[in-house]
Amino acid sequence: MPLLTVTDLRTSFHTRSGVYRAVDGVSFSVERGETLGIVGESGSGKSVTCYSIMGLLPVPPARIEGGSAVFDGIDLLQCTPAQSRAIRGKRVAMIFQDPMTSLNPYLRVSEQLIEPLLIHEKISKAAALKRGLEALEAVGINDAARRIHLYPHEFSGGMRQRVMIAMALITKPELLIADEPTTALDVTVQAQILELIKKMQRDLGMAVIFITHDLGVVSGLCDRVQVMYAGRIVETADVRTLFHAPLHPYTRALQRSIPALQTKGAELYTIRGLPPDVSKPLPGCAFAPRCEFATERCTATPARLETVAAGHAHACLRAHAGEI
Repeated sequence: MPLLTVTDLRTSFHTRSGVYRAVDGVSFSVERGETLGIVGESGSGKSVTCYSIMGLLPVPPARIEGGSAVFDGIDLLQCTPAQSRAIRGKRVAMIFQDPMTSLNPYLRVSEQLIEPLLIHEKISKAAALKRGLEALEAVGINDAARRIHLYPHEFSGGMRQRVMIAMALITKPELLIADEPTTALDVTVQAQILELIKKMQRDLGMAVIFITHDLGVVSGLCDRVQVMYAGRIVETADVRTLFHAPLHPYTRALQRSIPALQTKGAELYTIRGLPPDVSKPLPGCAFAPRCEFATERCTATPARLETVAAGHAHACLRAHAGEI
């Protein structure tokens, strides 16, 4: 039985300028110990999907229109506030994209780091500080005994991200959601953070949902990948299949956009056009206006996510017909 099963999740933002369908019928599952990657351009609905599951969207303007997110038998979208508080931060934890806006600049790192322990495990402050020191040392922060009492601005960007990881893992969660945790970091620190997440996953045996726009990152980290576009999943497969036999044109375009895979000296490939306005009806394939394989049928007929092999599904009419 999967640890988390999300079924037909629909999340919209109701604003003065219209209703934006940020997540439009997303379904997936995550097994214990598995790493699921969610990839796509900015605005594709990756983060909103996970924020919906965690109950972290501002209401209003956000509104979960339908669906379920069952975590170990409990629907996170229908549970009581008390049940949600007991799960969030304890059994399900999240690493946010920008640690400087997620850490409180007025509080020392020690106070923020041990807060989950004081809330969920009801231990003494001294015991929590001891656990906090161990957590900082586990994520590679040197001289943790001194640094734990510093303020966030006294840490570098990479060190702040390590603090965020320590905060997320200090309660030993069963599911970790990492929302683009390496986007603002340089390549060296990025590699260290990714290796750290893999190590902690092995040590704790937890499941991981890794959100990113970089297919190169998920290639060495994830077991399965789902590609999102305009609030929908357009392709899902195990990581090897996705890289060696992608079927949806959007997945192919994302791969062609990886600089390391392009011919030296050639012009860098970019996906033409812009993502669609999700406040307007999308009668056919949302990617059709940008797709080099699109026909008139693609702009009029919506493509459903259909399974083509074990664990591999995509939503492209022409690929289903064997035309591309």
